[in-house]
Amino acid sequence: MNNSPTFRSSDTLRPRRVTFLRCSFLFTLGLLIVSWVSVLSADRIARQPFLSVETVDRVIVFIKDLLGLGRPGTPAYLHLEAWVETASLAYDTLVISVLAIAVAGSVALATFMFGARNLMVGELAGYRSISSRGIFLVTRAFFVGTRAIPELIWAMLIIFVFLPGIVPAALALGIHNAGILGKLAAEVVEGLDPRPIRALRSSGATRLQIMMYGVFPEVLPRFITYLFYRWEVIIRTTIVVGFVAAGGLGLEFRLSMSYFHYTQITLLVAWYLILVVSVDLTAAFLRRLIR
Repeated sequence: MNNSPTFRSSDTLRPRRVTFLRCSFLFTLGLLIVSWVSVLSADRIARQPFLSVETVDRVIVFIKDLLGLGRPGTPAYLHLEAWVETASLAYDTLVISVLAIAVAGSVALATFMFGARNLMVGELAGYRSISSRGIFLVTRAFFVGTRAIPELIWAMLIIFVFLPGIVPAALALGIHNAGILGKLAAEVVEGLDPRPIRALRSSGATRLQIMMYGVFPEVLPRFITYLFYRWEVIIRTTIVVGFVAAGGLGLEFRLSMSYFHYTQITLLVAWYLILVVSVDLTAAFLRRLIR
């Protein structure tokens, strides 16, 4: 008796099933190949190719300038006085990030439930009216508009109204992140289990009571988690916004670049890394507390 497995020809000729993961992998691989071919093609005709010995030499010279090697005098990052003088700028940068996340969180907390489709115009709306649809559309448009415009553009627009300083930088970051937080929180509401909300509605609760007692307690923990994540992003963006809003480390970084004070740039980057690591550790600790 032959116990060896038998294979049908139809099994060997059956094509592999097309899945979204496979298509995404092939598409990404194709984009990588095309992008590198384009970079190498443009690099061959450039006056100063990116992949060349001259480029490596310029990188080495720039790193030596940042470290102060071969230059007279002691580098700025080795002077205690320089650290003390720039500490106030680092503090201003931290203040900008805290004010920005406070603005973003307050605006998003007050608006995200009005941007949830299921509560305003969906199955959990209870009754549908033109005003509810209008509020929903206006809130969604606000989320799209605020997060579509980058923080740098917001800062350039705001300084036409306010004098350059901490407030314009914080407002620019806060407005942009308010749309992001509002959209994320609204999507959390749309993904909630509808049964508790239906039970509240069947017991005679109003829309405001449903939002306060049925939706808000469920969304708040995840909203706070998103808040801390966006704070980590904001502290990384403050130095860029500071270029135009003249607040914190950004202004001094721009001036140091303009006057070729390379060791001062190294000092500012060191302060920036300290701030980023500190905020990341603080946000991670606070996220663990609310879980």
